Amino acid sequence: MLVRDRMTPRPVTITDDVTVLDAINLMTEKGVRHLPVTNREGRLVGMVSDKELLKAAPSPVTSLSVWEVKEMLHLLTIQKIMDIKLTTVGEEAPLEEAAVVMVVNKLDGLPVTRNGVLVGVITETDIFRYFLELLGVKRHGVRITAVMPGEPGLMAKTTNAIFEAGGNIMGLGLIELKDSPTELWEITFKVQGVAKEKLVEGIKPFVKDVVDVRDQ
Repeated sequence: MLVRDRMTPRPVTITDDVTVLDAINLMTEKGVRHLPVTNREGRLVGMVSDKELLKAAPSPVTSLSVWEVKEMLHLLTIQKIMDIKLTTVGEEAPLEEAAVVMVVNKLDGLPVTRNGVLVGVITETDIFRYFLELLGVKRHGVRITAVMPGEPGLMAKTTNAIFEAGGNIMGLGLIELKDSPTELWEITFKVQGVAKEKLVEGIKPFVKDVVDVRDQ
């Protein structure tokens, strides 16, 4: 899965002379949390999120009147608060690359570029949705999590055992257990077409332990 498959294409943008109040209203109207900032030529020059806008707004306990607050937000422009240290990702990058960039830089959204031109925005919500789909959360079935040794070919044997038990794998997640003295992996399957008991019996010969199993 690539960034282009999950990003929001043709995102809503603003220029840096837009006021904070107008930016807040635009975010509310469009239902977005990130606004790429472009110059008059359409080149990406910054990024602003709802977090920056909230930081720019006066505290609820301020002594300013509501009219003074509005006047202040009318005078404050995006140029003063936008993030100009741009971190971007290419549309052809793997989705996990975008996730790594977000984690390392503590970002919740990234502008997506093609040859330096803005083509979209990818957010942590887009990543979360993809993660949920990988685990098959939208499909009803049996969710089973087991610990598996890192033995070559063991995954193939386990999936074949699920198939022979009558199961159809609809979701899959795999993570290495870092604190284990030996190579161990925790694997989660979402399976349709088989009862919990039969599924557990089918994979038991190939796993170290069944951690959790439930209808979901």
